[in-house]
Amino acid sequence: MSDKDINSLLRPHLLQMPGYEPVEPIDVMAKRLGLSPAEISKLDGNENPYGPSPKVAERLAKFPQYHIYPDPAQRVVREAVADYVDVDPDQIVMGNGSDEMLAFAATLFLNHGDVLVNCAPTFGVYEFLGNVFGARVVNVPRNEDFTIDMPSLEDVLKRGAKLVYLASPNNPTGNLLPREQLKCILDYHVAVVIDEAYAEFAGESAVGMIGKWDNLIVVRTFSKWAGLAGLRAGYAVIPPALVETVWKVKVPYNLTVAAEQAVLASLEDRDALMKNVRLIVDERDRMFERLGKLPWIRPFPSAGNYILCEVRGVLARDVRDTLRKKGILIRYFDSPGLRNCVRISVGLPKDSDRVIEALQEIGASVGK
Repeated sequence: MSDKDINSLLRPHLLQMPGYEPVEPIDVMAKRLGLSPAEISKLDGNENPYGPSPKVAERLAKFPQYHIYPDPAQRVVREAVADYVDVDPDQIVMGNGSDEMLAFAATLFLNHGDVLVNCAPTFGVYEFLGNVFGARVVNVPRNEDFTIDMPSLEDVLKRGAKLVYLASPNNPTGNLLPREQLKCILDYHVAVVIDEAYAEFAGESAVGMIGKWDNLIVVRTFSKWAGLAGLRAGYAVIPPALVETVWKVKVPYNLTVAAEQAVLASLEDRDALMKNVRLIVDERDRMFERLGKLPWIRPFPSAGNYILCEVRGVLARDVRDTLRKKGILIRYFDSPGLRNCVRISVGLPKDSDRVIEALQEIGASVGK
C-alpha cells in the first residue's frame, strides 16, 4: 500500500467496523425477483401502508420556493411540532429523519472511547453509531422476554457510561420501556435518548418527563404514523439545558423545504392520519391473533406497527426466502437474542391475508 493511499488518512477504526444493513426499496426488490412492483407486499420496513395525507402532495405542488434555502432556525415547523407534543418550541430541533437526530445525540456526547450502552436486541443503528464515533459499545443483553436487565444495566451505569439509547416501543421486539425503569435510569449521570419512532401506535410518550430530568432526550419521527418515510422528517425534544449548545452545532439547512411542508400538512391533517394509525393497530391485533394459530410460529406482543415472531421447526432464513419468491418481503434475524426470528410489518388487510396464507402453506410441510 502506498503511503499516499487515501485509506491511510481514514480514522483507523472505520476500516474494521461493520456497516448497517438497511432494507431495499420496492423497485429494486421487484427487479431482483422478476416481479412487478404491484406484486410486492412490502412488510420489511415498518412503513405506513396508507401513505401520507393527501394534503402533503397538494402542499408540495403549490410550494413556490424550492430554489430558496430553508429557514435554518426552523421557526414555523418547530412551532407546529411543539404544539403537537405540547412543549416549548425552543425544545424542538428538526432533522433529516429520526436517524439524524440519533446521530446528533452521538455528536453531542460521544468522544472516542466513551461508553455507549446498547441493550440488544434492539435497533441496529445504535451500535452502528457507537462504532462510527469510536465509542466503546457495552452490550447489556435483554432478558428472555426482551425487558431490560436492570441489574446489569445499572452496574454499567455505575461504572461511568456516557450515553444510552432505548427504544420504546423497542424495535424489533415491540415491547415498551416501563416508566419506573426509565426514571431509575435517568437518576444516573448519563445521557438518555428515548427513541419513540413508533410512539403513536403505542399511545404513550416520555416527552412529558423532559422538564424533570435534564439528561433526557426524546427522538421521534413522521416516517411511521404520518407516512413520510421517503421525505425524511424527524425531530428531537431536548431539555432546556441543552438548547444553546444544540443550536451551536446543528447543521444549518438539515431539514429540506419539502420535508418541512410535508410536516406542516401532516399536522394539519393529524385527525385523518390518526384514524389510519388506529386501522394499523387493529390490523396488528388481527394479524397477531392469526399468527398465534400457527403452531410453528410464536408471535410476541407488540406496541408498534410490526410483530416479531420466533420460527420453530424450520430456518427463519428459509421462511424469508420462500416468502420473497412470492413477492412478500419480511425481515429476518439470527443474532443473539433473536435466533431464528422474523419481523413482519403491519400492512393492509390484504397483505396480512397474503402473508398468513403463505405461512400456512409453509407450515403444512413443517415436521414432515
